[in-house]
Amino acid sequence: MDDCDADPGIMHWATRYTRAPARFESQLQAVLPRLAYVQKIASRYDVAGEFVLLPWVESRFQPVPARKHRPAGMWQIMPVTAGAMGLRVDGHYDGRLDLPAAANAVMKLLQQYHQQFEDWGLADYAYNAGEFAIRKIIRQHGMPSEHQAVPDLPVRKVTREHLTKLLAIACVIREPQRFHVQLPDLPDERRLVKTPLPQSMPIARAADHAGMTVDALQQFNGAFRSDVIDKHAAPYLILPAEHARQFRDAMLDPDNRLPASTGTDATPAAPRTYTVKPGDSLWQIARRNSVSIRQLQQWNSLRGHVIKPGLVLKLEAP
Repeated sequence: MDDCDADPGIMHWATRYTRAPARFESQLQAVLPRLAYVQKIASRYDVAGEFVLLPWVESRFQPVPARKHRPAGMWQIMPVTAGAMGLRVDGHYDGRLDLPAAANAVMKLLQQYHQQFEDWGLADYAYNAGEFAIRKIIRQHGMPSEHQAVPDLPVRKVTREHLTKLLAIACVIREPQRFHVQLPDLPDERRLVKTPLPQSMPIARAADHAGMTVDALQQFNGAFRSDVIDKHAAPYLILPAEHARQFRDAMLDPDNRLPASTGTDATPAAPRTYTVKPGDSLWQIARRNSVSIRQLQQWNSLRGHVIKPGLVLKLEAP
């Protein structure tokens, strides 16, 4: 797309992003694994490279959690839009926070917008304001002049600014020395990789296998909205390379596999148990034992979260 000097607004936002160079570099370093992963997916599509940086404009690459009728994920996709893009959104799984699924869906959408409008600036307008809104403006006012960095159409200020911000961050990446910043490197061990998930499992168990905290694992796998990672919703995890290796090694260890039916007539062993102590919570017990709260409730016929000291809880299915 166009360079830094194509519109005064581009330089305004580029300068604003980098007015504290050290802070900008730190922000970019933190989001670089996600940025590099999006770039990897975007390279499969005939989409202008600047759109790799679209999540910077939308959310600073943060996996924004879902709220009712609100946009979510680092692409800030509305629930109704997610359905049109082919992303599943329900109480158990939210595809807007599935890094590869959402990135592929967004790139396909941008490709469609460009085929329709034949202008990347208008494609960005459509992403922000909606395809039908932009088509209506074009019907009323005609196509903008060619070779405009920011198409001259009577769109909302926020829509025009959305494109300006995208071109601005691309400007900084293109010419970092102009803004006295250095672009960070991404070590191989921090690169995100798609890691096959051989079976569904509690998220605490997956985090333990990967050598990560639950919170750290959820940062890259926020699509799973319960305590269990369901391989039928997404048969993979997104993990930093070093943790992906650890997860794969752990899953090869027979001792780490979740128990499955053997098909024999042998009398099964009694399930593991835990006696509740003062101060315990159901959440703490579930996390320590790599099971979900829902499983504990089901195995112990609990109707809520209240547990009393001395109660003996089954920690696996009878």
